[in-house]
Amino acid sequence: MKNSLIQKYNIPGPRYTSYPTVPYWDNETFSKEKWIKTFKQSFIESNSSEGISLYIHLPFCESLCTFCACHKHITKRHEVEDPYITTVLKEWKLYVDLADEIPVIKEIHLGGGTPTFFSTTQLKKLIDGIFVNAKKHPNHEFSFEGHPNNTSKEHLQTLYDLGFTRVSFGVQDYNPKVQEAIHRIQPFENVQKAHNWAKEIGYTSISHDLVFGLPFQTKENVIYTIDKTKELQPDRISFYSYAHVPWVKGVGQRGFNEDDLPKNEEKRELYEIGKELFAEMGYVEIGMDHFALPSDSLYKATQEKTLHRNFMGYTANKTQLMIGLGMSAISDSWYGFAQNVKTVKEYEKIVNEGEIPVFRGHILSEEDLIIRKHILNIMCHFTTSWEEEAMLIENVENHLEKLEEMIADGLVSLQGNKLTVPEKARPYVRNICMAFDKKLHQKQPETKLFSMTI
Repeated sequence: MKNSLIQKYNIPGPRYTSYPTVPYWDNETFSKEKWIKTFKQSFIESNSSEGISLYIHLPFCESLCTFCACHKHITKRHEVEDPYITTVLKEWKLYVDLADEIPVIKEIHLGGGTPTFFSTTQLKKLIDGIFVNAKKHPNHEFSFEGHPNNTSKEHLQTLYDLGFTRVSFGVQDYNPKVQEAIHRIQPFENVQKAHNWAKEIGYTSISHDLVFGLPFQTKENVIYTIDKTKELQPDRISFYSYAHVPWVKGVGQRGFNEDDLPKNEEKRELYEIGKELFAEMGYVEIGMDHFALPSDSLYKATQEKTLHRNFMGYTANKTQLMIGLGMSAISDSWYGFAQNVKTVKEYEKIVNEGEIPVFRGHILSEEDLIIRKHILNIMCHFTTSWEEEAMLIENVENHLEKLEEMIADGLVSLQGNKLTVPEKARPYVRNICMAFDKKLHQKQPETKLFSMTI
């Protein structure tokens, strides 16, 4: 029965870091002026109470990892650091000038690319520069993504001194054959060294990112990788399903053939093995693909029903406004989304001309906002409910009709106006959210857009 469900529901689908998802943004009616209007509204509503979040995209990598689907710029030329950081600070000042009070920053996340491609001098220049025009929220949480091969003790100490208490190390898999296929040669000793430095310095949340479904990956590989992870016992573990999207321009997923990838039941078994081992180690499943020790803030956010999901993934800190700085970064005002241009050259040119560098986006309708709320509830809490607002969703009955087959398959429970996802059905949460995705049903994609859901 389980295998037949995997075959039935393992279809292309969004990961729902937003609703509407990026391919369904209404770029034709979007404008920079409309985006700025939603930014100002959200800033006024949230800055003085909950604060705002910053996602800063640091896109440079010295080499290409072929499993990665992020927007990055491959170079070994470190002279690119200073002009890029200078431009990011100019972009931030453009937003500050639009605000009517000093921004209060609750959350900063440095993503990439490889944030630790940058020197400690440049990273300090970046964070110090941000706070020339901002102040820290009393309950701030700053985090960054660290590549174990080039994250130095100086990187960790410098960022810790600047207020960073969370670091996420990209591990993926410890098997040499898998590492060679994904072009990420990274021995356990490098991860161990960086992890122990972070612990020694005082980081309160250390996360390891693992990936299942990689080329040549077997259950023995997964068991070995998790056994090695157990030796370090990170506070959080992300166990991501490999998103194979070679049709996306620039991702570079060409280091292996389709036949080298574990498929359907074989791939799902890798996740189930991992999930079981994590439970034995004392980790609790959080949302989709995440696990945390009970002492971690992500677990506490789950217990307190404050878990949030945005373009940075799951976060314990919900903020209404998230500003994305840097090449290709996406911003979220709750009422609208906006994405920056996707090349370093164009990004620097536009910002240095004094313009906010967004090139596409979406302004959410009242219906979008309602659907978004329900999808967020399902992704974060595995339940949602509705009252009179259901009447505002023109085709709410159609959404529920699409769930009938899932109800019959035991993937959701529907009692009155409350929907619940049982624990055994969590692998299918993306499919369940798809049932509410009006834009997806209105226009099924004619080309490949999404990775497989399971």
